[in-house]
Amino acid sequence: METISCDLCILGAGSGGLSVAAGAAQMGADVVLLEGHKMGGDCLNYGCVPSKALLAAGKRAHAMGQGAAYGVTPVVPQVDFAAAKDHVDAAIATIAPHDSQERFEGLGVRVIRDFGRFVSPTEVEVGEHRITARRFVIATGSRPFVPPIEGLDDVTYHTNETIFSLRDRPEHLIIIGGGPIGMEMAQAHRRLGCAVTVIEAATAFGKDDPELAAIVLDRLRSEGIEILEDTEAGSVWDFEGRITVETSKGPITGTHLLVAVGRQVNIDKLNLEAAGIDHDRTGITVDAGLRTSNRRVYAIGDVAGGMQFTHVAGYHAGIVIRSALFGLPAKVRTDHIPWVTYTDPELAQIGLTEAQARAVHGDKLEVARFDLSGNDRAIAEGTTTGLTKVMVVKGRPVGVSIVGPQAGEQIALWALVLANKLKLSAVTNMVAPYPTMSEAGKRAAGAYFSPRLFENPMVKRIVRAIQRFLP
Repeated sequence: METISCDLCILGAGSGGLSVAAGAAQMGADVVLLEGHKMGGDCLNYGCVPSKALLAAGKRAHAMGQGAAYGVTPVVPQVDFAAAKDHVDAAIATIAPHDSQERFEGLGVRVIRDFGRFVSPTEVEVGEHRITARRFVIATGSRPFVPPIEGLDDVTYHTNETIFSLRDRPEHLIIIGGGPIGMEMAQAHRRLGCAVTVIEAATAFGKDDPELAAIVLDRLRSEGIEILEDTEAGSVWDFEGRITVETSKGPITGTHLLVAVGRQVNIDKLNLEAAGIDHDRTGITVDAGLRTSNRRVYAIGDVAGGMQFTHVAGYHAGIVIRSALFGLPAKVRTDHIPWVTYTDPELAQIGLTEAQARAVHGDKLEVARFDLSGNDRAIAEGTTTGLTKVMVVKGRPVGVSIVGPQAGEQIALWALVLANKLKLSAVTNMVAPYPTMSEAGKRAAGAYFSPRLFENPMVKRIVRAIQRFLP
């Protein structure tokens, strides 16, 4: 068995692990990277990239039937489902070299393609290698959670790890789970010609602002997607090639089944007990600096629990680099982390929702709103369904909710504002190009100040007094 000593050993080559490896190696650290499955992890191969590519295909198909208002005769799209999946594969293939073993070896990282397991607080074994390192980073991510539904193991079902390799178009796709993954896949498949039924035990988009979520749900239902909320999936069976899900509201029968009810962390192979690392079913326990109970070991991304987004893993990577390479204090915060569901319209959130903000701040909270029907670019594009809500406390935003076209792009402005704890006046001082969707953010900020300026008797008296003396 070969013994390897290094500065930093990273377990997992998903977005978080790759970010740490690239940054550390380029700044002179001796880095070993372990990956037992695919380079790029879930995001590249089964998550962010393929889902957005499939949504893009669905968007093109949908647009062909929506041209009447623009003077373009609508047509029924002829969808080649396999070719749509070729587009998905091409997107993955285009990005893959950036995450490849060859690229990271070119940066000076030693890449070992196998799963690592701790054998002591200071050692990891992987294949025929035993690795000792000054610091370890666990970045093993998560995988789909498969609930204990009766009969599920006896039928063919898909998760996000298999749905993108399906080449034949489902006649009727049943989706268990009304979160971001389930709803994105529902719209993509519906627009590509599938009948779709979504079964959600609680509320669809349950983590988002219900007012804004309702706008998206109305659109999805208008496109023909059946969405059953407050509906439990009790059992599943297959009869002559058709899958039936028995629910609390009756049976639902289709041709294919997608399970999208959440994620579970990948810690099974790590032998964490040998390293003295505390954990539970939600993830590895970390402190504010992402260190585990073993001070030599960090955990980042999904495996650390909390928010499970690719950009969070990248953010965590920066925290670890600051701490492990430079010995500088660094702590994680979450109040400035945005998330987006890429349905049409998109649904974006950062910080507190209105309900959360009211629970925390009570009467101190003010909510500034701007409806996209007042945005000139949205009017020109014919996409006026949308809304921006800004939760404000003493002149500072504590949360922003956006629904509408390009909501994921619009939320970036607010990510900057919340990350730097800027006042709302910083947004009103911004000059946005005209006409753009980004003006909606400035208009929402302006809605906070308008009553203070235009409905304030004192301001009116001051202006009238000044006018008497101005030449």
